[in-house]
Amino acid sequence: MKALHNFLEKNVKPSFEEGGKFEKLWPVYDGFETFLFVPGKTASSGAHIRDGIDLKRTMNTVIMALIPALLFGMWNVGYQHYLALGMDATFMQEFLFGAIKVLPMVVVSYGVGLGVEFLFCVVKGHQINEGYLVTGMLIPLIMPVDLPLWMLGLSAAFAVVIGKEVFGGTGMNIFNPALIARAFAFFAYPAYMSGDSVWINTSVSEGQSVVDGFSGATILGELATTGETSYSAMQAFIGTIPGSVGETSVIMILIGAGLLIFTGIGSWRIMLSALAGGATMGLIFNAVAPYAITEVQQQFMAVPFWEQLIVGGFAFGIVFMATDPVTGARTNTGKWIYGFLIGFLAIMIRVFNPAYPEGVMLAILFMNTMAPLVDHYVLQANIKRRQKRTLKTAEG
Repeated sequence: MKALHNFLEKNVKPSFEEGGKFEKLWPVYDGFETFLFVPGKTASSGAHIRDGIDLKRTMNTVIMALIPALLFGMWNVGYQHYLALGMDATFMQEFLFGAIKVLPMVVVSYGVGLGVEFLFCVVKGHQINEGYLVTGMLIPLIMPVDLPLWMLGLSAAFAVVIGKEVFGGTGMNIFNPALIARAFAFFAYPAYMSGDSVWINTSVSEGQSVVDGFSGATILGELATTGETSYSAMQAFIGTIPGSVGETSVIMILIGAGLLIFTGIGSWRIMLSALAGGATMGLIFNAVAPYAITEVQQQFMAVPFWEQLIVGGFAFGIVFMATDPVTGARTNTGKWIYGFLIGFLAIMIRVFNPAYPEGVMLAILFMNTMAPLVDHYVLQANIKRRQKRTLKTAEG
């Protein structure tokens, strides 16, 4: 790595610095250099923190936490494909089929998103924002595998431009960009994103055939339409079910959550409180299920509260998107409130509105809006308590 660093410093960097023939593309070079190497800059005045980690290193840690879900998602895409066709396949055949379907989604997400980022940076003359390193991985993981790549690319571009750049870039956005991409695809192309159709790729090589009109349902799709599901809780926990690429396996998500908590990058308060909020809403539904108006809703409400926490994108949402430090609550007390309401609202939306069987997306986006308000009232409450203590001390 030292040899590479020396080569860049002597032979490449001068062309991008002021006066070089590529000086207008300095933000692009700077982005790649700081991705490979820790910036050699130190603070010389004012308050600063001496630390070996920066935003790029933080984002890389989140990407590493996403790798287990990505790899499992690749295998599961192939597994669901061959299962739907009733064909036997080896583990490697399943994984390779899934990789062929998923990797182009990752390439398109990064290609389009980073392309838009580079364009904004060159035009505005500022450094490349590191936030898309994670967003670029999240977007394909929360999409169905059969979403056309042009729709994925359009969603990624919308997320960068409308979800982030219009607010001033990384650190200024009020909504999670990955969820903005999903929301855009959800409302612009509902036939691909409704959540009540099977997200299984059934394309086959030449010489084979598939029964036209193959259909089925995800767990939430079945629960929303019939109140019952053909999948077991263990299948949902392991992840051998249809669904978004990275959202099916709770085990892989928990591995990622462990890494985020261990490194201090993900907030365990938000994760734990979101689980508590979801469980609370699930218990309320379990209690009032006998009074539901329709039989389908009654059965959906009667689903054990703990099972509500392991189906759909609930676990993925609270681990990788609710914990976004930019769009979430900042105060410790605020994180407890913020997470609890996300879990509570996610299960409420899921059950009450069958048109949106995956409620975690809307719950997180709503709480992104409310996070500053939550922090404001937490701070005001702290100020009032301190004022009271000060008055008591003065009087005493």
